[in-house]
Amino acid sequence: MAMRVCSIPARRLLLVRGGGFYVARSGGGGAARDYSKDNESSWFRSLFVHKVDPRKDAHSNLLSKKETNHLYKIQFHNVKPECLDAYNCLAEQVLPKLHTDPDYPCDLVGNWNTWYGEQDQAVHLWRFSGGYPALMECMNKLRENQAYRDFQKERSKMLLSRRNQLLLEFSFWNEPLPRAGPNIYELRSYKLKPGTMIEWGNNWARAIKYRQENQEAVGGFFSQIGELYVVHHLWAYRDLQSREETRNAAWRKRGWDENVYYTVPLVRSMESRIMIPLKISPLQ
Repeated sequence: MAMRVCSIPARRLLLVRGGGFYVARSGGGGAARDYSKDNESSWFRSLFVHKVDPRKDAHSNLLSKKETNHLYKIQFHNVKPECLDAYNCLAEQVLPKLHTDPDYPCDLVGNWNTWYGEQDQAVHLWRFSGGYPALMECMNKLRENQAYRDFQKERSKMLLSRRNQLLLEFSFWNEPLPRAGPNIYELRSYKLKPGTMIEWGNNWARAIKYRQENQEAVGGFFSQIGELYVVHHLWAYRDLQSREETRNAAWRKRGWDENVYYTVPLVRSMESRIMIPLKISPLQ
């Protein structure tokens, strides 16, 4: 691109590649140059704005499993430290009874206490077969269930805080099915930059094959309600040493490093929890 010069009194603006300008001032012992680049408001730069084609469908439709129409709910309960044992006992008494009732279109997927990560925390994962209608049907029935209302009241005395998210499962991930133990579980949670979910999914659709040899991949989910652009990957390992060996083995496979290279720039923050399943958890 040829260099164009615009003259104004006592200084010159030199247009350079990329739409920036050198400001050249004359005088004194020579010309002093400053580089000024306006990334947002330059009229010249606006001539070259990349035109993005409108997306044809929501990323939830492009990335999720359509054949199952499952909706997942994950709950995080921060428990008073002195109440954790009582909380676990209460959950183990009440939750299995609720899920033996065939009228509730809801399955218990997993229940854990956090071992490493946020302490004195319980994590629960449910699956609603039939999507949002199944969720609403279940919630309406629970409101009329006196045993569940009593459970909520007693449980509230033990909690410091709680939060939840509604999730969809990635189409290329394993279905989270019951498994025998003993295992430890790792929940790796990634907060992505807005607008990067499709790119994340494209990379992991290729990368998941590198993490299947030891059956460590349990499930992969992305948020729909609650904090958005959050991804959860759930892994199972025999113990912490097995976790280290399995993760190191992935780096020896050609292609795994490329997945890490392309997905790390998409992440704003990430968190790892090592979790121990409760006695009632289908994932042991």
